[in-house]
Amino acid sequence: MIPVQAAPLWAYAVGATFAVAAGRQLQWWERSVQGEGVRTRSRAANPYLALTLLYAALLPAPTGVYLLWQNPAWATMQVARDHDGVWAGFALFYVASVVVGALLGFLAARLFVLVGAGYWGYLQAVAGYFLLFFTLIHGWDGTGYQRLLSADPRAFAGWSADGATGDANDSVVNHCLAFATSGTFLALLVFGLAVIGTMLLAEIGWLVEGWRLPGAAADLKVPRVIAVVIAGAGVYGLPFAGALGASLLVRLLGWWPGLGLFALVAGVVLLPARSPVRRLYGLVGVPDGHWRVEPDPGSEPGPGPAVRASRPE
Repeated sequence: MIPVQAAPLWAYAVGATFAVAAGRQLQWWERSVQGEGVRTRSRAANPYLALTLLYAALLPAPTGVYLLWQNPAWATMQVARDHDGVWAGFALFYVASVVVGALLGFLAARLFVLVGAGYWGYLQAVAGYFLLFFTLIHGWDGTGYQRLLSADPRAFAGWSADGATGDANDSVVNHCLAFATSGTFLALLVFGLAVIGTMLLAEIGWLVEGWRLPGAAADLKVPRVIAVVIAGAGVYGLPFAGALGASLLVRLLGWWPGLGLFALVAGVVLLPARSPVRRLYGLVGVPDGHWRVEPDPGSEPGPGPAVRASRPE
């Protein structure tokens, strides 16, 4: 349900977020797979991986193809003007990129979660959402938001016409209102309730499920409601703010100086051991230990996919 250029980025971010949200359950599943030092289950049978792929295949992929057919210009960020400008393979690419992107994002974040580097799994989601938002806000030529908020090529051309006459700032509201009253926006609104609503329910539900497993009580440092808010701000708010900042720097300084300065600032904010983002991440209760490390046996047990945790020999 987003333009073709941004679909793989969004899918990767969604897959990574799902894996981090189910991080504690993934560790329990790995222990059950390696029960008593012998593989007892297939890793491919992981229910969280299966549900992630099912979500990608049943919601984002078909709704995106529908919008590609309904409005090729918007779905390709105004690259194609109508159906004649859309290669039939784009529909196949869209579906495949969403499913494969979600798979790769999930597997990458899962790998970090299992080896005790959950923060780097979280950064997979941050990177995916940053690239998604930067594509939609800035794009490849600085007109990303104009392409996104234009229901058809004529509306997109109107942005350039207003800029040439000096009326661009005064007409932004008019362009937004015109897009908000279009059939494309109505379709986005309807699909968004299903696609984004299901995504958020799954992520929050898996976080809550993980907090009920042994060992979670010691990792969760704040009330659950606050932890959900922190998680949402870290996964969605931080990348969106970063994309806005990167777009501004690119407009002011140019591509290479702007992106270089942004990369420096992002490194300072995200990577140091005492960075504020790391500290907030530590409050949410996502496991930061290797999957071989047993949870505290004195913790309150809870439901999960693993039948019994046992240390491999």
